[in-house]
Amino acid sequence: MNKNVLRRMIMIGLLLALFALAVVSCSSDEPTAAPTEASPPPTEAPEVVEEPVAPEEPELEGDSVRGGLLYDKWWAVLAAAEEADHDHEEDDHDAPGAAPEGDHPLWATQSTNERSGADTWRCKECHGWDYKGAEGAYGSGSHFTGFPGVFASQDGSANDILAAMQGGTNSDHDFSSFMAEQDLIDLSLFIAQALINTDDLINDDKSSVGDVALGQAYYESTCIRCHGPEGNAINFAGIDDPEFLGHLAPDNPWEFVHKVRFGQPGWPMPSGIVNGWTNEDVANVLAFAQTFPEEAALSGGGQLYDKWWAVVGLDAPEEDNPLWASQSTNERSGADTWRCKECHGWDYLGAEGAYGSGSHFTGFTGVLDSASMSDEELLAWLNGTNNGDHDYSGLLDEFALNAMVTFIQDEMRDVSGIINDDKSVSGDPANGKEMWDGTCSACHGVDGKKINFGDDEEPEYVGTVGGGNPWEFFHKASFGQPGAPMPSGIGLGWSMEELADLAAFAQTLPSE
Repeated sequence: MNKNVLRRMIMIGLLLALFALAVVSCSSDEPTAAPTEASPPPTEAPEVVEEPVAPEEPELEGDSVRGGLLYDKWWAVLAAAEEADHDHEEDDHDAPGAAPEGDHPLWATQSTNERSGADTWRCKECHGWDYKGAEGAYGSGSHFTGFPGVFASQDGSANDILAAMQGGTNSDHDFSSFMAEQDLIDLSLFIAQALINTDDLINDDKSSVGDVALGQAYYESTCIRCHGPEGNAINFAGIDDPEFLGHLAPDNPWEFVHKVRFGQPGWPMPSGIVNGWTNEDVANVLAFAQTFPEEAALSGGGQLYDKWWAVVGLDAPEEDNPLWASQSTNERSGADTWRCKECHGWDYLGAEGAYGSGSHFTGFTGVLDSASMSDEELLAWLNGTNNGDHDYSGLLDEFALNAMVTFIQDEMRDVSGIINDDKSVSGDPANGKEMWDGTCSACHGVDGKKINFGDDEEPEYVGTVGGGNPWEFFHKASFGQPGAPMPSGIGLGWSMEELADLAAFAQTLPSE
């Protein structure tokens, strides 16, 4: 091979090597950018619009126990002195404590519950003592309305409950014209915080799941002071159809549980919740109360003797008693002339006793010696048989007349050996103070001045009565106050000696 051929072959090899390098370079991992359209000029980032955040609901502050009382009978709560500091504007609200007139606006949407007037405004009447409305104890019977309960509402917001009671859900359910906002807040908190499932305490047959012995201990530590050892010292209804704890506990245990937990509207009944009682404690007290008798401790005649029209629910008589014209020394007139005590005295001795002189003197005889008379003889004096001007048969029914007979025969007490000529009482005031502090002070106050029986110009307190008319004190302490849930001392099991101790202490209380 000549040199020229060799030289050509070398040149061809070099060209082939350069070509191979070019191919490798075109297929490398660094791709050549392809031509693209011109990018638009940069713009500002779009503004992010935030969704509005709902403001947090205000936390309601109030008293759920007071709300439980409002649920029961709100106007009685508003009338109570301890709740009178709420601001009720006259232009916007009815007078505090005034029971509403007419039916609740929603009442016309049901036709099964035949109650009317104020009862239709009670929360419990629509939603039940067990808070379950048509799904609970009020799901049948005379209380049935078909309205739902409020038990499920405890899972919601107290603010939503408040709005509903202000008409936010239904304008016919607007209570803001009757209760101030704080009242409605308390009621809302009761529903949101204080409801319990009463099925956990009460069996299907209305019996309590509690323990009788444990319940007795709790009852005797608190309740016995007003309701007495057998639960019949206070009558919640009329004398002809009384209602005591022995009726309420077995018949309506849901109401019993509610009242034990929250108290009685308008009265200083203690709240079991405030006292620290558990639900089991309440069930135990219910179990014990379900053992009480239904019989009354007293006939009711003692209160009839005091002011019979207040007991039977009649208007006070306007004209003088027909017999009043036969005397001229007692210048009272109208209703006072119809009170048995005005003729026969608080000591039942008439002209022979404390009313034998002074402004109350009439000259009429007493009734203490009539205790030995038979039923027929006493009724003859009460129904006009013996004297047509002493006929009460058109005013009092047979039951009430018989109650008067029982009072005269069995329940009057001769206090002549206890009350001295100077009106002082032979008793132990130290023991009387213990009795007072345990029972009476709850309503009358520590000093006996919480209730004024007179008026601002001539006030009359327990001390006034105890010192000035101890015979009246004995009668009322024994039998209670007509038309008011004052317990009777005899129903509480107090002996005459204990009543004398209480009277002796009452005479140490301020009279003005």
